[in-house]
Amino acid sequence: MKLLLVTGSDDTYDLVSLYIRPLGFELVRYRYIVKAMDNVDEIDPAGVIISANDFPRHWKAMVQFIRAERPKEMCPIILLAGKNFPLEATTQAFYIGVSGIVDETLSTPELDRLQTIISRYIPVDERRRSRRFYTGEWARFGLLISSPVDKTIIPGDIKNISASGISFSPAHSSLMKDIDLHAVLPQCSLRAGHLILSPTCRLTRIGRIASLEFVSFPGDEQNILEKYLEELPIIEMRNKRMEIEKSGGFD
Repeated sequence: MKLLLVTGSDDTYDLVSLYIRPLGFELVRYRYIVKAMDNVDEIDPAGVIISANDFPRHWKAMVQFIRAERPKEMCPIILLAGKNFPLEATTQAFYIGVSGIVDETLSTPELDRLQTIISRYIPVDERRRSRRFYTGEWARFGLLISSPVDKTIIPGDIKNISASGISFSPAHSSLMKDIDLHAVLPQCSLRAGHLILSPTCRLTRIGRIASLEFVSFPGDEQNILEKYLEELPIIEMRNKRMEIEKSGGFD
C-alpha cells in the first residue's frame, strides 16, 4: 500500500519515511502540491500526509480535491501543522475532511499519534511482525543462550531481528553443534537497548548464521520488544544526527 507525503522538508520526509516503512507501507513523496494533485489518481494512495506549514495557502485545496472522490474511509488525510496553526484553521480542516492533525515537530509522541491515525483507517499489514530490522551498534542488541545440553553460555552477534525471531552469528559455532534443530531454548537473554528480556526460543536454523524463533515471553515482554522495534527508525535517525553534529556537519 502507498502513502502520499506532500512536504518540502527533507527532515520531515526522513522522519516519516523511517517510521512508516516498518509498517509495510511504500511512501511516495512530492515537493510540490500541484504536481501531487495531478498524480493522485495515478498513485492511488491508501492515505495522504500534507504539510500545512509548507503549503499554507494550498493544503485546503488539496484536501477538498481528494475528498471529492475519496471519502475518509477510503483515504485518510493527515495534516502536519506547526505550533502556530490557528484554532479556526483546525476546525475548518476537520470540517472539509482531514482525518487527523499531527505536530510537524514529529517528536516521538507525535509520530506515535501519526501511526495511530493511520492504523485507525488502514489495517496495518500483519507482516510487520515478521519485518526484519538490520541492526547497528546504535540499536544496542545482544544475545546470550544457555545450551540445553550442558548449560554452556553461548553469546551471539545479532544480525537482524523482528517481533517473531532473530538471526545471529554465534561467537563460536562449535558451541551449538550438539543442539538439535528445532530444540526449545528456555534460558535466553536478549538485550534491546537498556532492556534485558528473557524469551523462550526455538532453534530454526543452524550454521554460521543461526536463527531463533520466539516461542514465548514472560509477562508483557513481547509488547515491550515490539514497542522498541517500532522506535528503531527514530533511534537510528537520532544516532545519525548525533554523528553529523559530532563531525561538524551542522553549522
